[in-house]
Amino acid sequence: MAIIDITVIPVGTETPSVSKYVAEIHKLLADYEGNINYQLTPMSTLIEGDLPELLKLVQMIHEVPFQHGLQRVCTNIRIDDRRDKVSTMDGKVQAVRSKL
Repeated sequence: MAIIDITVIPVGTETPSVSKYVAEIHKLLADYEGNINYQLTPMSTLIEGDLPELLKLVQMIHEVPFQHGLQRVCTNIRIDDRRDKVSTMDGKVQAVRSKL
């Protein structure tokens, strides 16, 4: 199972706020509940699931601002793909909390 940290940066928006684009991305993610897990953070969104499926979803997420009329979008992703054991978002957080 992989975890992807994705940040979509719409360029050329009418205002400095991008929350409407983030909300549209999360509406898209809601359609995949059950196949993936996802979490909104103040600076990005985390998605967890099978890597090939997540990579397809990354492309769909990247397209959201274009579908709302923007002409430029920058998307940053980080992938954590651990294959020696099952690694989940919750598990990683619990591992740190257990050491506090």
